Amino acid sequence: MAKTFSTSTARTGATSFSVLGADTAVTGNIEASVDLHVEGRVTGDIACKSLIQGDASEIAGGISAESVRIAGTVRGTISAREVVILRTARIEGDVAYDALTIEQGARLEGRLNPNGGQVPPAIAQLTDESTLVPAE
Repeated sequence: MAKTFSTSTARTGATSFSVLGADTAVTGNIEASVDLHVEGRVTGDIACKSLIQGDASEIAGGISAESVRIAGTVRGTISAREVVILRTARIEGDVAYDALTIEQGARLEGRLNPNGGQVPPAIAQLTDESTLVPAE
């Protein structure tokens, strides 16, 4: 049975974010309604507003977010409107996106799939329907 964790939140001005430090290892799914910064290891799925992954970080599981910035290792699928894959990234899995940036030197073993303007199901649950802009 998978466990689901809520992350602690820090507020800076009008924005909120959660941080999993380099010394943190989590086994279980993570759901956050705010931005999430991961420097440690996560074994489980992550659903959040925005994900920033540090270059020494490892994620083994699916990622669903509005935007992701990948710098470390991911073993699992990524589904987001905006995906940025930095040169230090190592991804083993498929990537679904609307907008994609890949730096030279990044490694990707999987398929790239444009979403065609569709919001991934996990994001639709996290996002207030009034903030979504309909695709034309």
